[in-house]
Amino acid sequence: MIYFIDLEDLKVGMYVILPRSWFRHPFLKNRFLITSEGQIETLSGIGLREIEVDSAKSQLVEEVESISHPAILHPPQKWEPEKLISDDLREVVYDTTVEPQEKAQVVYHHSIQLMQKVWDSPTRENIKDGKKGISHVVDLILHDDETSLCMLNIVSHDFYTYTHSVNVGVLSVMLSKELFRGTDDHDLHELGAGFFLHDLGKLKIDPNIINKPGRLDNREQEIMRSHPYQGFKVLRETDHLSDEVKTIIFQHHEREDGTGYPRRLKGDEIHVYGRICCIADVFDALTAERSYKRKLSPFQALKIMKEEMLGHFHEDMFKTFVLLFN
Repeated sequence: MIYFIDLEDLKVGMYVILPRSWFRHPFLKNRFLITSEGQIETLSGIGLREIEVDSAKSQLVEEVESISHPAILHPPQKWEPEKLISDDLREVVYDTTVEPQEKAQVVYHHSIQLMQKVWDSPTRENIKDGKKGISHVVDLILHDDETSLCMLNIVSHDFYTYTHSVNVGVLSVMLSKELFRGTDDHDLHELGAGFFLHDLGKLKIDPNIINKPGRLDNREQEIMRSHPYQGFKVLRETDHLSDEVKTIIFQHHEREDGTGYPRRLKGDEIHVYGRICCIADVFDALTAERSYKRKLSPFQALKIMKEEMLGHFHEDMFKTFVLLFN
């Protein structure tokens, strides 16, 4: 049941429907669950007197608190290669009895653990198992719209490389799903592998450069810009370099206006897969918390991408990306 209430009667646990586009309010989506008093205060500041509520999707406060504050995502200190793919991850993806928000939380949590395990030991077998785990996540995004949308609300905004890899992977697969809907011309599982592993070459970069709290000098930039080639080498040596993965790794830093790297490709020289990953990569970098910069809200990041960086992206693809958050 959908009904209107006065804004002053809004409570944590209500599922709201905003009447405005994302450019007119600071929230990630137009429809979402209220999980904090801070969200209510923000709504009070955008000029609404009443708000639409969907009672069927609303939840008790106790339920909201149990899913809105995830456990700290510390991967285990010890792990066994045969358990690279968590039993919980495999089972929850295909369990239709799990609520979307709870499922999104579990899948995101275990995806981060999966990626750090691959990062810690990028052997042929671990990358093979990592790609199997990524395939489960891709299946979820392709076949469960509600759960995949919930994942947009719980992405972590630290900038550990493995967390960034999961965020970019999820965002890129969701964008690919929209762009390639209705066609079987693309291998979404192999694309997912490329998106999740796009930064694997950073394994070969000095951590002091990756984590430097400030702007890189020219020498450091040159080293950092070698990571697409380093990722190519890792995946070639482990025999996991499909055409999709190779394209994504080499092109995720190319820009539509020719200002990217490593080859300064321009316009249609950039493959659609590289264009997709580029958009997701920049968005996650802008919304990440770093020691030398404040993180931006999704609204702020999208606004900057539209107003200051649009020349970097394929315009129609960027518009489709924006629609993911409405």
